[in-house]
Amino acid sequence: MSGTWAIIVAAGRGRRVGTDLPKQYLKLGDTSILALTLDNFFKHPDIDGVLVVIHPDDEDLFKHECLEFINKVRIAFGGATRQESVLNGLQALAKTSPNVVLIHDAARPFTNHNVISNLVHAGTSGKAAIAASPVVDSLKQVTNNTILKNVARDELWHAQTPQAFPFDLIRDAHIATNNLENYTDDAAVAEAFGHQISIVKSGKENFKITTPEDMIQATMIHKNMQTKELNMESRTGFGYDVHCFEEGDHVTLCGVDIPHTKKLKGHSDADVGLHALTDAILGALCEGDIGTHFPPTDPQWKGALSDQFLIFARDRVLTRQGKIIHVDVTIICEKPKIGPNREIMVTKMAEILGIASSRVSIKATTSEKLGFTGREEGIAAQAVATIQLPSDD
Repeated sequence: MSGTWAIIVAAGRGRRVGTDLPKQYLKLGDTSILALTLDNFFKHPDIDGVLVVIHPDDEDLFKHECLEFINKVRIAFGGATRQESVLNGLQALAKTSPNVVLIHDAARPFTNHNVISNLVHAGTSGKAAIAASPVVDSLKQVTNNTILKNVARDELWHAQTPQAFPFDLIRDAHIATNNLENYTDDAAVAEAFGHQISIVKSGKENFKITTPEDMIQATMIHKNMQTKELNMESRTGFGYDVHCFEEGDHVTLCGVDIPHTKKLKGHSDADVGLHALTDAILGALCEGDIGTHFPPTDPQWKGALSDQFLIFARDRVLTRQGKIIHVDVTIICEKPKIGPNREIMVTKMAEILGIASSRVSIKATTSEKLGFTGREEGIAAQAVATIQLPSDD
């Protein structure tokens, strides 16, 4: 068992879009919808491999419209229904046997990377989860163009893809339910097999291109994305924090509790790593520092977990339509030893930020017995964050 794979389901005919060409091969700009979808998953650092399920008649069409992916993806051929196509894809991955599989419609090219990250996290935690967006419009039950009653929307969601599952779970469910009923999505297959499914909130941009009107909307989104990519700028921020020791039995560093003969003194949990990184991200945003938003004089932050400070900084980046590219934290102390805890610290910080662990660096050093850290009076941390934001120019 290894890694996370995506199965892109691209075997449908897509006639409702109003063209003879299957919709996944229609172009947005100079690129086919399927190629855009494949590119989105290939660029995500948590995806280890991609298998695309195509119609048996489309092999030459795929090679023409997705030329750059021919040697990058595995190909399986679809069946008479979407359900059969997904099962064929799962069976084609049987020898690889990934830990997690994300099943995705080829005609959804605009899935947000944070949604993919959250789904991968759910899958690696042993859960089944789907992307979904809450219903916001008023709902009516109608017969013969007449409203019969209003339908409560409070607990209703639009099901989307990707849909993430532990590999064995969804493969076994598809095998067990094959030919029993034509289920509308893979979550329904898993539910029929007795599994509970959780929701990962997604947005309306993750719509499935189905109609001519959808093609118009997709073309506009694609143009906006191209313009945005051309006008993104990189920002770098630096952060520094220090806390002294007091009586205790552990220190909290980068979101992880590490046993120690003392603890760090502070208004919150005194996590110098997360404090320094929060300041680095806020610095890159030019939005003050941690004390500006979470003043130590405010009693509500007494004993607070510092991950909420970092989440606030992360969400400020996302609110400004930016993304976190890379973070680097250096812990300065004599004790405790950071090395044995580094991997779990990296994993924890990546989870908080919603980025891949490969974008998170945590290092440690000493001050060669010099200064307050050398005298083991406390711990210091430095952090650098690189982000991208839409340019103001």
